[in-house]
Amino acid sequence: MPASVIAKIYGFLALLFFLSSINAVRATTFDIPSAHITKIGNGHVLNAIINYPLTPRVIEALDNGIPIVFFQEFKLLDITPLLGEYWQWEETLWRTKISYELRYHALAQQYILQDLATGKERHFPSLEGTLHALGKIQNFTLPPEYLVDTNDLTFLLRSGIDLYALPTPMRPGAIISSKWHLTSPWTPAQWH
Repeated sequence: MPASVIAKIYGFLALLFFLSSINAVRATTFDIPSAHITKIGNGHVLNAIINYPLTPRVIEALDNGIPIVFFQEFKLLDITPLLGEYWQWEETLWRTKISYELRYHALAQQYILQDLATGKERHFPSLEGTLHALGKIQNFTLPPEYLVDTNDLTFLLRSGIDLYALPTPMRPGAIISSKWHLTSPWTPAQWH
């Protein structure tokens, strides 16, 4: 076989390996498989499920006593199409962010999830149970003043790890490492 054919085959195999490694890295991000908004009486509530597949690096930090801050971010947009799908005017009507601190208490062998706004804590015996509870959003009330007419409104949500809440010595390494970048893409909620 000529050397040029062999070089092309090796180049193709290297490209396939590179593309599969990119997909493997992208597969480890938070995702939101379910998010819907339901009208209840005069208001609207959000129910959503967020999956939190943590990387071994994040789990190791957590097990070694490093608190990890997760955020859930929500925004309500009024979208006006100007040239169909090609050009749209977006106005942010409302935006909020909720932060939770997750830490492991080695002596009690429990995971502690704390709402940083209210200070309320919940304790869990396993990391899986903690992440399941963190990822289950039930009856989150949306601001009624913006939801009179929902025809042109889009509600988006995402979740991630607040890398700037990590201890100062860890931040630079976490910011440049793909093992810490787990933020989900903005996901639209379905109106029901």
